[in-house]
Amino acid sequence: MFPQPKRAEARLVLRDRVRDQPAYAGLSDLVLAVRAKDGDGRALETLVERHAPGVRRLAGYLLSDHEDAEDAAQEALAKLCTRIGQFRGEARFQTWLYSLVSNTCRDLGERQRRRRHQPLDQAAEFASDEIPQEAAEWRDQRRHLADCMRALSDDQRRVMVLKDVLQLSYEEIALEMGMPVGTVKCHAHRGRARMRRALEPAPRAAAG
Repeated sequence: MFPQPKRAEARLVLRDRVRDQPAYAGLSDLVLAVRAKDGDGRALETLVERHAPGVRRLAGYLLSDHEDAEDAAQEALAKLCTRIGQFRGEARFQTWLYSLVSNTCRDLGERQRRRRHQPLDQAAEFASDEIPQEAAEWRDQRRHLADCMRALSDDQRRVMVLKDVLQLSYEEIALEMGMPVGTVKCHAHRGRARMRRALEPAPRAAAG
């Protein structure tokens, strides 16, 4: 007679797995990354779940189209899983991930720009579909926001992304960028001021 599956042992394994989840959630990014590089699947899964919202916010800041941003976020998270071995621990994990997402958005943006400049006979296939007015306006707003972000200086843009998207403290940003906290705050203030001015609606001409 063949031995039956040991259900009790299976239940114990499942219970231990559930019990370990809070422990993994309490580990730092660095510890999780080291474990993930060693083949710990749960450590890698925890990293993905922890940073997925920030990756999506960052992609939304860098790309004007919502669908492009979502595609870039998914692609960046997939790269996180396949390239975790490239993380050397010389910088914060969040900074390494920021570069990964930024490069992914840049590459996807280049691909999208090439598609928009394809021959007219190919583009005509897509032009026949009417875009609802609300969706078109939302797309234009996101494109305007992305253009405003690109108009900032490199330091202003990076500070705003690290502060408002990745939610780092001013002290953490100063450490990451190698500059005084006061300089970081200055970049954030000037960047936000420029964004406010750029996003303000144009004043209407006075009626004659």
